[in-house]
Amino acid sequence: MVPEMTRFAATVSYDGEEFAGSQRQLHVRTVQGQLEDAAERLFGTTTRVELAGRTDAGVHAIGQVAAFSATTALESETVERALNAHLPEDVAVVDVREVPKDFDPRRWARLRWYRYSLLMSAARLPLQRRTAWRIGTQLDLAAMKEAGRTLIGRRDFSACAGPLEENRSPVRTVADARFSQSGCLLAFDIEAEAFLPQMVRRIVGGLVGVGRGASSTSEFESTVASAKPATVGPTAPPHGLCLQRVWYDEGYAI
Repeated sequence: MVPEMTRFAATVSYDGEEFAGSQRQLHVRTVQGQLEDAAERLFGTTTRVELAGRTDAGVHAIGQVAAFSATTALESETVERALNAHLPEDVAVVDVREVPKDFDPRRWARLRWYRYSLLMSAARLPLQRRTAWRIGTQLDLAAMKEAGRTLIGRRDFSACAGPLEENRSPVRTVADARFSQSGCLLAFDIEAEAFLPQMVRRIVGGLVGVGRGASSTSEFESTVASAKPATVGPTAPPHGLCLQRVWYDEGYAI
């Protein structure tokens, strides 16, 4: 009996430092490219892998979601082990499972959660250099938290975005935006239905500016509300950003 086409989804984690981003591009190393190469070696045919979201060069993930279809009789657990055997050390898949044949990891996503890690230290901490942006200790955290709360709600986030594709709406709904601290590590967590290019990194750059006294909370809020493209910032470095989780109501609910 010929095996049927099966749709799989998986949670993907990766260290983004040596990737030119998540989406496949010619002549550069990408997360999608590595996943598709591993799937092709496993299934013996070209296999298209789709991702829940696009991450920039240098951005990490522990909760990216990938989906792909293959004609195979292999069980999900076997597919997971085999893919990991073909993947390089800086990418891994977990929780591979069968999903509906029309499952779309991007369009079916209900909510996405990103975390940006900041290092509040006067001295370098080498073990944090790949995952946190060192910003020093002289920050007004209360002002940063107040400014962060103004992001919650539905609005035009053009001011927090890089160039947009033609006809792409800049309106997004931020469900939560909050800071938490553990020792010298400060985390900024933000959840939204979807994000614009550079949106989280520009927001973090703007919030750090508030913390350093370069602008006030009201000025930050006004700049966001102006919807003038790319005026919130500067853009924070990519290595502090990590895609934590993508939620689904169906198909790949965790």
